[in-house]
Amino acid sequence: MKIVIAPDSFKESLSALEAAEAIEKGFKQVIPDAEYIKVPMADGGEGTVQSLVDATGGEIIYKTVTGPLGKPVDAFFGILGNKTTAVIEMASASGLHLVPTEKRNPLITSTRGTGELIAAALDNGVNHIIIGIGGSATNDGGAGMAKALGALLLDENGMEIGEGGGSLCDLASINISGFDPRLANIKIEVACDVDNPLTGEKGASAIFGPQKGATPEMVAQLDQNLSHFAAIIERDLGKIITNVPGAGAAGGLGGGLLAFLPSELKRGVEIVIEATGLSQIVKDADLVITGEGRIDGQTIFGKTPIGVAKTAKKYGVSVVGIAGNVSDDSHIVYEHGIDAVFSIIPGIISLEDAFRHAEKYVERSAANIAAVWKMKS
Repeated sequence: MKIVIAPDSFKESLSALEAAEAIEKGFKQVIPDAEYIKVPMADGGEGTVQSLVDATGGEIIYKTVTGPLGKPVDAFFGILGNKTTAVIEMASASGLHLVPTEKRNPLITSTRGTGELIAAALDNGVNHIIIGIGGSATNDGGAGMAKALGALLLDENGMEIGEGGGSLCDLASINISGFDPRLANIKIEVACDVDNPLTGEKGASAIFGPQKGATPEMVAQLDQNLSHFAAIIERDLGKIITNVPGAGAAGGLGGGLLAFLPSELKRGVEIVIEATGLSQIVKDADLVITGEGRIDGQTIFGKTPIGVAKTAKKYGVSVVGIAGNVSDDSHIVYEHGIDAVFSIIPGIISLEDAFRHAEKYVERSAANIAAVWKMKS
C-alpha cells in the first residue's frame, strides 16, 4: 500500500514537513507496513521556501538585503535539491511584517531587497527562479527590484529617482543597458493568486494600499504614479502591463516582474506541484493525505488541499483532508476532489492549546483516519 502525505503548513504551529511527519507517525501506528512518501506542499505564500526545500532536499541561504524602509534586514531564499532552481518569498525582503504599523507608508517602501535576493540567487548559478509575491509592504510596481538588478529609472535631469511608489511620478525614462545579463537566460515563475490589474478601482493601490498604510489621498497618488510608470514601461520597454491579470499583485510587483524579467504569472500551488513532481508521485498511490490550518469555502480558490486533490483525482486516487479548523461551508471541497475532511481539534480548547499541541492532535487524528481506512480495506 502506498500512501502519499502532502500537506501545507499549519500556520503558527507546524511547518508542512512537521505536519507530514505527524500524519505519517499516526498512520504507522495502525498501518505500519505501508509505503509512505512525504511531500511538503505550499501555495506560493508564506512557507513556500521551507516546503520546497524540505520536499526536494535543498538548502536555505540567508542574506542581508535592503528592507522596505531602506534599512538592512535579514532575509532568505532556498536552493532546491536539483541545485538549479531557487525559490524566493518576496515578503522575506520586502514584507509588511518588516514595517512597524506606525511606519507603514507605501509612498516610500521599496522592493529593492527583493531584487537583491534575485541577484543572490543568480550568484548561486541557478537557471530557474520561483518567486512568491504575497505579503508585500510596497506599492512601487517593482521599481526598487528593477533598480537593484541594474535598471536605471531616471528623472528629466538624468538622475535616478528615489525609492517607493511616491517617486514614480518623477520617472522620465528607463534605461536597461546595464541590466544583469544573467537574467536573459533565466526561467522565472511568479506565484500569484490574485488577478488584480495594475491600476484602477481593482488595482494594486485601491485594493491593497490601505492595508499598507495608504490614506485615500495616497491611494489616488499611488494609482496615478503606477499609471505613469506603466506608460513609460510601454514606451521604453515595449511591454504593456496595465490590465494584465495579476499585474497589481504585491503593489504592482507582478507587473514589474513581467516588464523587466522573463516572467510568467501562475497559481502558486501549480508551481509547487510541478517543482515537487507531485503528479508522478501520486499516480500509483492508494491514498493521498493533504491538509492545512483551516479548510473552508475559500480553500477551493487556489489553496494547497485542492491543488493536491485535483492532481490525485487525475489518477482516481482517494484524498483525505486534515485541518486545524473545518468551517461550516467546507463541504464545497467535496466538489473539488477531496473525499473526506477531518478536524484535528479534540474538543473545546483554546487557540493557544491548539497551536501548542498541534503535532499531537494531527498525529492522533491521522491514527483515527488510518483505522477507518484499514476497515475499508
